[in-house]
Amino acid sequence: MSNGAGRHLFCFGLGYSALALAQRLSGEGWQVSGTARSEDRVGQLRAHGVAGFRFDRATPLAAGALAGVSHILVSIPPEDDGDPVFARHRDDIVALPGLAWLGYLSTTGVYGDRAGGWVDETSAPAPTGTRGQRRLVAERDWLGLWRDHGVPVHVFRLAAIYGPGRSQFAALRAGTARRIDKPGQVFSRIHVEDLVAVLHASIARPRPGAVYNVCDDAPAPPADVVAYAAGLIGLTPPPLVPLAAAGLSPLARSFYDESKRVSNALIKRELAVRLRYPDYRRGLAAILAEENRAAR
Repeated sequence: MSNGAGRHLFCFGLGYSALALAQRLSGEGWQVSGTARSEDRVGQLRAHGVAGFRFDRATPLAAGALAGVSHILVSIPPEDDGDPVFARHRDDIVALPGLAWLGYLSTTGVYGDRAGGWVDETSAPAPTGTRGQRRLVAERDWLGLWRDHGVPVHVFRLAAIYGPGRSQFAALRAGTARRIDKPGQVFSRIHVEDLVAVLHASIARPRPGAVYNVCDDAPAPPADVVAYAAGLIGLTPPPLVPLAAAGLSPLARSFYDESKRVSNALIKRELAVRLRYPDYRRGLAAILAEENRAAR
């Protein structure tokens, strides 16, 4: 995909992950546009050469915003009353001529708690929390557009995303990092650069109706990741704190209600993805090396 001529990616929600994909495709000559929730953020996007539009459930897209769009990424999470993109612009998307790919960013949370066991794309979803339940409803709505209208929908179930500017280092340096002790707890993760590689590969090899897990090779206890990051920057890891005594917010606590290991075999087999950061050790080391280069 070195030639982006005639290709236009529209991102509903130009956040951390979507911006990373947008930057890669912009470098290949693609036209990129997308949404933000405030006029200030729209202005920032436009200052960086991205056509920005304001969007939320109360503010639909301006007329013509989707004209000429060939690819769509949906990264806005569903709300209490459903997916705002689906609610507001389902019919506009169905009517787009020549739409080649639509990617919906979901979560591995749709699998629920598996007591540390493995799941893959053939595992039946069984979300245990509100976030996962909302995501599963949204997945089914978007996949319904593929079944009923031929919209080229692809669902990506993402593990915890980390990368430059989103790692344990800042909290460790600020003294706010925590190591929660919950025996048997494991999470899967994905470096943002590898997430972009998966989306890029899917765009090159579309299979409408596909569902992909996006994670690295090494699910691990979150306390181990914090300890490893601390060692990289020469700090003593914070002490382990029992989950019951941690005083976590309901949202933060919800992440510890589920433990599972997520298989990424399908992205390797079908999309020929080779992870640059197959485990958190290599991913964190690369982030630190980038920080050190930037500080020189």
